[in-house]
Amino acid sequence: MAINLKGRNFLTLKDFTPEEIEYLVELSAEVKDKKKKGIPVDNYRGKNVALIFEKTSTRTRCSFEVAAHDMGMGVTYLDPQGSQIGKKESIADTARVLGRMFDGIEYRGFEQTIVEELAEYAGVPVWNGLTNEYHPTQMIADLLTIREHLGDFKGLKFVYMGDARYNMGNSLMIACAKMGMHFTACTSKEYFPNEELVAQCQEYAKASGGTIALTEDVESGTKDADILYTDVWVSMGEPDEVWAERIKALSPYQVNKKVMDNASDKAIFMHCLPAFHDLKTKIGKEVYEKFGLSELEVTDEVFESDKSVVFDEAENRMHSIKAIMMATLGVE
Repeated sequence: MAINLKGRNFLTLKDFTPEEIEYLVELSAEVKDKKKKGIPVDNYRGKNVALIFEKTSTRTRCSFEVAAHDMGMGVTYLDPQGSQIGKKESIADTARVLGRMFDGIEYRGFEQTIVEELAEYAGVPVWNGLTNEYHPTQMIADLLTIREHLGDFKGLKFVYMGDARYNMGNSLMIACAKMGMHFTACTSKEYFPNEELVAQCQEYAKASGGTIALTEDVESGTKDADILYTDVWVSMGEPDEVWAERIKALSPYQVNKKVMDNASDKAIFMHCLPAFHDLKTKIGKEVYEKFGLSELEVTDEVFESDKSVVFDEAENRMHSIKAIMMATLGVE
């Protein structure tokens, strides 16, 4: 049966079947190939999309803007000061206004309830560019990257190290469970994902042949891993005491050469970026001055190694977002 996602919102991978996710990965690969060959996919002239960013971003904004321009669409970017959403105008009212003007709406910001309310009232596809709870557009890019480097998803051992309680840990666990991978959250127990979501993902995994595991033990958790994945330990703007707490708890879960050597010979390293692997950023320098650490969630040695596929992953954000917009607007 042909996959038809026209008119669908893209809020979390919980809403999509493995077959639908597979379709989005394949469409991403197809549009990437066309991009490389200079074959246009600009069949969406006359359509316009709104990008609401309550949290700023490099990759997500650029991915949506380049993807939309490649497709022939107009783009309106609304930064944290450029929209009255939730301040002078309710989310529902904002959605109904924008839904009359635009063919699709992207939201990157805070609670998942916000993007869900936008989707409820907009009347056009709404795409989750990141909320506190989920980051589904990143997942399609990650799955495309895994396929490019390792082939089929089934049976791969995927290990996420760090704070697994929020959008990245949640979304990766869902993606792995849906696609038949063996997901392990390797971190301190207070940073394990939500028990209810773990139980839900265990049901997905039963259907796909995957598994879900939670462990505090780095050696056993990362043994023979095919993918090692991490993310920043602290979000921007959080106070110093949070940095101190996270660094103390998560330092044992840094991805370093010892961890990579414990993984399989074919293992790849992934990170959604930005990464604190050196002192070349303002935040990196501040962390070094306060805590004496020149590397945080990943060492520079691993980040710059031939095992690292982080820049393939970053590029794939654009191709996968293009595929998501095409599929939900209607492939032309």
